[in-house]
Amino acid sequence: MQADLARSFLERSAPVAAAQAAGRPVVALESTIIAHGMPYPQNVRTAREVEDVIRAHGAEPATIAVMAGRIRIGLSDAELELLGRSGQAAKVSRRDLPAVLASGALGATTVAGTMICAALAGIEVFVTGGIGGVHRGASETFDISADLQELARTSVAVVCAGAKSVLDIGLTLEYLETHGVPVLSAGQENFAAFYTRDSGFRADYRLDTPQEQARFLRTKWDLGLAGGVVLSVPVPEAAAMPREDIDRITEQALAEARAQGITGKAVTPFLLARIQALTEGRSLATNIALVKNNAAAGAKLAVALAQPR
Repeated sequence: MQADLARSFLERSAPVAAAQAAGRPVVALESTIIAHGMPYPQNVRTAREVEDVIRAHGAEPATIAVMAGRIRIGLSDAELELLGRSGQAAKVSRRDLPAVLASGALGATTVAGTMICAALAGIEVFVTGGIGGVHRGASETFDISADLQELARTSVAVVCAGAKSVLDIGLTLEYLETHGVPVLSAGQENFAAFYTRDSGFRADYRLDTPQEQARFLRTKWDLGLAGGVVLSVPVPEAAAMPREDIDRITEQALAEARAQGITGKAVTPFLLARIQALTEGRSLATNIALVKNNAAAGAKLAVALAQPR
């Protein structure tokens, strides 16, 4: 009964509804990356290109957002444009979803928010850029992303380029381990670090093929082990940034955030914008490349999951 009530908030686009009715694979996409993660017009152009990558690999994209009191599963070109241009979209995580739905406001879903909505819609694979995590200096600020708790409770596979490099990646992985969230890596042993391919920390398991990844997910969920799985896919080598460069620039951006008293939800968008400025746009090009790469990996995983057992 409760699940039926929750699903009553969903509104699927015609292509997503048709794909699910036909049993074709669907891949969820967040909308915060459009509203808060990139400048216009690169944000909207990238969103459309990412959707095209997913279609090219045999799955249907479902960008998720909150609009006019409904959870929209799949957006039109005009709706993507609205999110990219408005500048007014609220960031929607678990805490915010009731308020934004009840008010009828425009909302862009975070990793946590997208996972919740994807699970309600019966979508098992979600592609993002990088997950949130434990922020640097969290021993003083207690700044830990809600993404990590959502991964512990919501059964969706999250395909990403690791954790955002502005985070404390070691503590992020410790947190995930404590809460029983498996961290997989494709193509290398180590966990990725968003702008850079290698965080210096090992993933739990290396599974290179979509078929191996799909078997792992099916086994986990068939055992009744609820919760998500992180699949780390490193940024393509040609687009990666040198680790020492991004570390130095990140420290500068963090110092500026502290000096300006920027906290909470505002931290990550500020850091990404400052890193983009300090790298003269190189970080944005890397961000776009890694999201497209993740989209291809996520679509292949969704196709593998849709195959008969």
